[in-house]
Amino acid sequence: MNSTRAARDHLPHISVVVPARDCAAVIGECLAAIGSQTYRGAVDVTVAVAPSRDGTEQAVTGNGMELPLQVVENLAGTTAAGLNIAVAASKGPIVARVDAQSRVPPDYLERAVSTLARTGAANVGGVQRPVVAAGLPGAIAAAMGSPFGGGPAAFRRGRHSGPADTVYLGVFDREALESVGGFDETLGRNQDYELNWRLREQGHSVWLDPSLVVDYVPRSDYAGLARQYFSYGAWKRTMLVRNPRSLRIRQLAAPALTAGLAFSVVELILGRWRGAALPVLYAGACAVAATRLRGVLLRRLDRARAAAAFAVMHLGWGAGFLAGRTKPWTQREAVEAR
Repeated sequence: MNSTRAARDHLPHISVVVPARDCAAVIGECLAAIGSQTYRGAVDVTVAVAPSRDGTEQAVTGNGMELPLQVVENLAGTTAAGLNIAVAASKGPIVARVDAQSRVPPDYLERAVSTLARTGAANVGGVQRPVVAAGLPGAIAAAMGSPFGGGPAAFRRGRHSGPADTVYLGVFDREALESVGGFDETLGRNQDYELNWRLREQGHSVWLDPSLVVDYVPRSDYAGLARQYFSYGAWKRTMLVRNPRSLRIRQLAAPALTAGLAFSVVELILGRWRGAALPVLYAGACAVAATRLRGVLLRRLDRARAAAAFAVMHLGWGAGFLAGRTKPWTQREAVEAR
């Protein structure tokens, strides 16, 4: 008993923070995964609930978690504001960010804290693994997990441990997190990448640990997927306007494709058949990439759905980057909403 208590006292206190909005259907599994951690140190959980229409707050408070749990209001409604509110309401020297649609493995906190101590990094995160289900949701998940769909970002399919531009979720040293001002509340999306950019700019290390594989429940239909990726593209442009040195060439692929296909449509309308070249090549590439998913998607129909999901993600992201409008919150508006 004494040795167990000594080991517990030796380990750093972890505060888990979860932004939640309209996620009553998934938040229970998320909290259950947090409550099943093998970490032997002290852990508390803070959920920042934004205005929701589906009873999210009731789902949080009624989940039966044994860990210390507090619920705070996020009147601003954005993910970044919710994370900052939850961080401010918690006290642990280690802050673990978890999303409502994610399922962390039982040894997640234990491994992350060990990697933080070993590397001296400001943020340690892992790899996102979309959960494959039946039908269209499974096809979307498989497409997101494909290099052709999700792109080459390390947090999607990282194989090697080491410094990275960004990681999925993140377990932070609180001092480092607070030293850069936390999450940027004027951004509706892309706040993780932007925060990790500021950490790296101040000389901190962002560390990818590929053993931290986290399940993620993606959107279940094309409309939701299109809105998500359109928003990703629009906010990525906003972030790049502010921090142009953070640009990676791969981030221009989807906008270039979208512009090229739009030009092809104009060419075809004018009766110039050369305009068919890019659409045909792209459709073929989507079909080939979907065929490579046959080990995960056994039915041809599901592989066809995945091919369509590729196009939705690429063109949604590209269109958002090129034409999407964002209205960043000012810091004053975020504070007033709180």
